[in-house]
Amino acid sequence: MAGVRAELRGTVRGEVDFDVTSRALVTMDASNYRRVPLGVVAPRDADDVAATLAACRAHGVPVVARGGGTSIAGQATGVGVVLDFTRHMNGLVSLDPASRTAVVQPGLILDRLQQAAAPHGLRFGPDPSTHSRCTLGGMIGNNSCGSHSVAWGTTADSVSALSVTTARGDRLRLGRDWSGAPEGLRPLVEAELARLRTGFPDLPRRISGYALDALLPENGADVARSFCGSEGTLGIVTEAVVRLVEAPRARALAVLGYADESAAAEAAAGLLVHGPLTVEGMAADLVRSTADLPRGGAWLFVETGGDTAAEAHARAETIVRAADVLDSLVVTDPSGQRALWRIREDASGTATRIPVNTSQSPGAGGSAEAWPGWEDCAVPPARLGAYLRDFRSLLTAHGLRGTLYGHFGDGCIHVRIDFDLLTEAGIARFRDFSEELAGLVTAHGGSLSGEHGDGQARAELLPRMYGAEMVALFERAKGVWDPDDLLNPGMLVRPAPLDTNLRFSVLPRRPVDVVFGYPADGGDFSAAVRRCVGVAKCRTPEAAGSSVMCPSFRATGEEEHSTRGRARLLHEMLAGELVTDGWRSTEVRDALDLCLSCKGCRTDCPVGVDMATYKAEFLHHHYEGRRRPAAHYAMGWLPRWLRLVARTRTAWLVNSLAAVRPLAAVAKRLGGIAAEREIPRVAGTTFTRAWRRSVREGVETPGRGQVFLWPDTFTEHLSPAVGLAAVRVLEAAGLAVLPVTAGKPVCCGLTYVSTGQLDRAREVMRRTLDAMSGPLDSGPAPHVVVLEPSCAAALRTDLPELLPDDPRAARLSASILTFAEALERLAPDWTPPRIDRPAVGQTHCHQHAVLGDTPDRRLRTAAGLTGELSGGCCGLAGNFGFEKGHYEVSATCAEEQLLPSVRQAPEDAVILADGFSCRTQLEQLAGVGGRHLAEVLAAALETEGRQPANRPG
Repeated sequence: MAGVRAELRGTVRGEVDFDVTSRALVTMDASNYRRVPLGVVAPRDADDVAATLAACRAHGVPVVARGGGTSIAGQATGVGVVLDFTRHMNGLVSLDPASRTAVVQPGLILDRLQQAAAPHGLRFGPDPSTHSRCTLGGMIGNNSCGSHSVAWGTTADSVSALSVTTARGDRLRLGRDWSGAPEGLRPLVEAELARLRTGFPDLPRRISGYALDALLPENGADVARSFCGSEGTLGIVTEAVVRLVEAPRARALAVLGYADESAAAEAAAGLLVHGPLTVEGMAADLVRSTADLPRGGAWLFVETGGDTAAEAHARAETIVRAADVLDSLVVTDPSGQRALWRIREDASGTATRIPVNTSQSPGAGGSAEAWPGWEDCAVPPARLGAYLRDFRSLLTAHGLRGTLYGHFGDGCIHVRIDFDLLTEAGIARFRDFSEELAGLVTAHGGSLSGEHGDGQARAELLPRMYGAEMVALFERAKGVWDPDDLLNPGMLVRPAPLDTNLRFSVLPRRPVDVVFGYPADGGDFSAAVRRCVGVAKCRTPEAAGSSVMCPSFRATGEEEHSTRGRARLLHEMLAGELVTDGWRSTEVRDALDLCLSCKGCRTDCPVGVDMATYKAEFLHHHYEGRRRPAAHYAMGWLPRWLRLVARTRTAWLVNSLAAVRPLAAVAKRLGGIAAEREIPRVAGTTFTRAWRRSVREGVETPGRGQVFLWPDTFTEHLSPAVGLAAVRVLEAAGLAVLPVTAGKPVCCGLTYVSTGQLDRAREVMRRTLDAMSGPLDSGPAPHVVVLEPSCAAALRTDLPELLPDDPRAARLSASILTFAEALERLAPDWTPPRIDRPAVGQTHCHQHAVLGDTPDRRLRTAAGLTGELSGGCCGLAGNFGFEKGHYEVSATCAEEQLLPSVRQAPEDAVILADGFSCRTQLEQLAGVGGRHLAEVLAAALETEGRQPANRPG
């Protein structure tokens, strides 16, 4: 390893990384497989690619090209050097609207190409569900397709020319009429014309094997097309000329409901004559909620296009009339279409979690975990219904379950199956099933891969599809292109067995001793880490809509700081092969350091990875018995320090000292606080004291009942005005507002959790439950209103997960209401004051991830607050943005959406920020004062002169 590393560092201008972290990040893709590479090279240009290949050839080290790392068959993993094209070779070289072509580098993300083409009314036809993070090089390597392939075909249909460097350093320009063909390829093909003309199934989604039939004279001897789908085994793409298509000016989406998936599948082929853009299918077992879908047990998503909305709608209605459906829905609103498509696009992640059959133990065939491996077989569309019935029968025969979805119009089915890949018996069943399914697919005239390539998952079974002689021809073709077998060996030809190199084989078989309960994963931390299947939605370079995940990746662009990257490092920590020091690992610690604990992944990740919880768990073990960073004591113990200030009534002194810059600088340095930050002012009077002073005698018993108002640390000591405003509004709505306890301090434990001080967090939480014994132990469940979203989220989720054996924790968790939830649930007929102004700001990340903001949206609408709040994260994220070394990333996160939305807001806009962190970030970075929704409504009530409904006038 030392020799090749030294040569690479001497000849390659891009990064050459052979450290543990860089290697750990690319041990896996989105498949079931894992390989540990020697190192990672991020080439800057084609010269770097050639230099890398020369060095690796000299030392006999294999090379694997990698884009977004979302391949599902294992072809983006390897034991040699991994070429990462996403860092530098990720540009759009040119775009020519007249010729409808673009020149792209292999690391360019598909969505970036689409964004550049859209102003010209153009687009790249293929669009996999991973379009926000997959790269053009990866799409070429896998011959990717996507939902619009019935209209625009596969990537191979959209490639005009390829610049390729071979393993021996030849730079070729591939195109039609044998352009760029390596020496020996043409004679090989011309000697096998008969076999090539008869040996390939005729179907739209035949991706398996090498596309040698593209080299037939009647097919234009298209070397570039033949190269597509070769999975990095023939050469390395350094540039591509791709064709663009005209995008419809308007679209409509017809959602067709059928009794079951077989009925939907049998109907799909008959709709193709109407020229749809998509014919996608999925069944009810994949959908979390069918509320927005037509009646049925399975659905077809059929998209139509036109020059006008009316034309697209008319075509959709024609398809509805032609389809034999139980129910249907036609959607023309773009936002409504996006919401429906999101259900389909998230399927690659949501399909990995199947409801547990409680009669079977976790890890057995009925486990909640489901895996790829037979992700994308394809059969002729007319045979799809019959194939699905046979496929379901085969699953049943093996005691397996799977959730189906896919490109029904092309006969391509995606499925994740609950294989047990942890035990020898389960792996044996995985092999037996794979062999039988290969026979079933070929019996229906299909292809083992219809979109994602063969990789290690299916290449071993290619002889069942093509026969031994055709597979031998594939091997000879590989030998022409790559005689030294340097490029991605073990893929497509001479493959590794499909049941070796499994990613889970290195994980501990017994549950790891942890603090959190991990209820969704059977209490098993390894199972929680296994949730990450590599679909990499966290690598999206721009936050879409209201989504949050993953702000640190968008700030740095580094895999190490994505949710997936951190999950990979935790996986390797548990494996102990590459990351060898377990919970003490500095590699894992450093990767988690820039995790904002925003919890965005808990909701935005299709499989619900909760990296904030994993980070807290890791920090707990990492620092157990050791001195912690100063910030953990300064900000982790914030509730304790603020209570001390309140008890001694020294807020004035603290604020005065903080205003003296030299003293503040010393305090920040000692407390591990970023020098760029200002220390927030402590309120002179706590919320609880101010509230008691404001209570008037003669309060009447309300007709709507009572709520307990939680005095969270931030409201109590830093923003008491928010609490007083909430009391004003809740009382105006006819609710009696009571203190949570009679003077006993309560705390959600958030600051201790976020710094990984879990023993302390549990101690604080138990004291809180003791203090609330009255409301929790007697009568109906209380209604507890929490104004700070992060504290509400901690009480809703962290509390029961840290104290799973205390029934009071679950009871309190179920009692937590946000401000808007309380008004909607307990005072549904109350009308808020009209404000009639635009609103800007940002939905708190914990609100988005844990609590939901639907009641808040409805409350804002009722009050006449118009506009959408931005997504993403403010970047302060509790203690994160205050910690030394985090300021730059914190500010970058704020600049992504929050600060631009505020700067562009109308002059009369209301700036909403329910979280103390969000308000602090706005104040310190933009000089703007954000307000809690309660403050805005309370001020409007004062303007209207309304009296509280439960007080005398």
